[in-house]
Amino acid sequence: MNALRRAGLPAFLLAVMISAPAIAGTVLDRVSGSGVVNIGYRDSSPPFSYLDQDRQPVGYSLDICRKVVDAMQKTLHRPLSVRYVPVTSATRIDAVQKGEVDLECGTTTSTAERRQKVAFTVPTYIATTRLLVRAGSGIRSINDLSGKIVVTTRGTTAAKIFSDTNERRTLRASLVEAKDHAESFEILQSGKADAFIMDDVLLYSLRASSGAPEKFEVTREAMNIEPLAIMFPKDDPAFKKLVDDEVSRMIVDNEIHRIYRRWFESRIPPKGINLQLPMSYLLRDSFKAPTDWLPN
Repeated sequence: MNALRRAGLPAFLLAVMISAPAIAGTVLDRVSGSGVVNIGYRDSSPPFSYLDQDRQPVGYSLDICRKVVDAMQKTLHRPLSVRYVPVTSATRIDAVQKGEVDLECGTTTSTAERRQKVAFTVPTYIATTRLLVRAGSGIRSINDLSGKIVVTTRGTTAAKIFSDTNERRTLRASLVEAKDHAESFEILQSGKADAFIMDDVLLYSLRASSGAPEKFEVTREAMNIEPLAIMFPKDDPAFKKLVDDEVSRMIVDNEIHRIYRRWFESRIPPKGINLQLPMSYLLRDSFKAPTDWLPN
């Protein structure tokens, strides 16, 4: 019996040694072996990441990620295919940490807390946090939310921003968290919430796509600045350099400006809506010297 155990031990150790690189290897190592890049996408975050009329993932963030995949092909000297993995605000960070997603291409804010768990590239969009309300509601700022019901999407920074402000200003407002942006907007539409707090561009997108944009208003007050960026696994310097270099190249070559105009200043699928949102001065200024450094 002991002899059999001793004979089986080397085989067990060999199996562990063979399987370990597949688990612990870098993104480029895994992709080089499999030929597949796993891209995480959101199904209802226009114009960044959503499904078109053919139920295919499209959007500003996805166009940027596809350019990163092209750079990966050149580096690895082999063709790569893309596997699209649906994620939500609540699941996206875990999906990256577990290696289920190589590039998360949605609407994720780079924060100090998140950078302890995952990595981010150069910000690709600068959003501000605002409120979407029904027209004629009388709500002009967060100070008008005393005793009101506010909805946001679970797992987003907007939830923390609201909770902190609610406590600091003693608003005694209630927070409802929905599974995704589409459900958050439905709750506002149905009258089950008085306001929807989220990144301004998402609010404008949902409002424009509603079929009755005149029934909703985005408040002018900006409660926070949100640098959105592509998210990927932490502690992988070779992959981070590749992603940062490619995104910086797109910025320096003005390619990202063309991608921006396609999604923010042109008609987009599936309804041909034009958001008519020129690039903000905050984003233009950040592109003058692209960096992944952000204040905590």
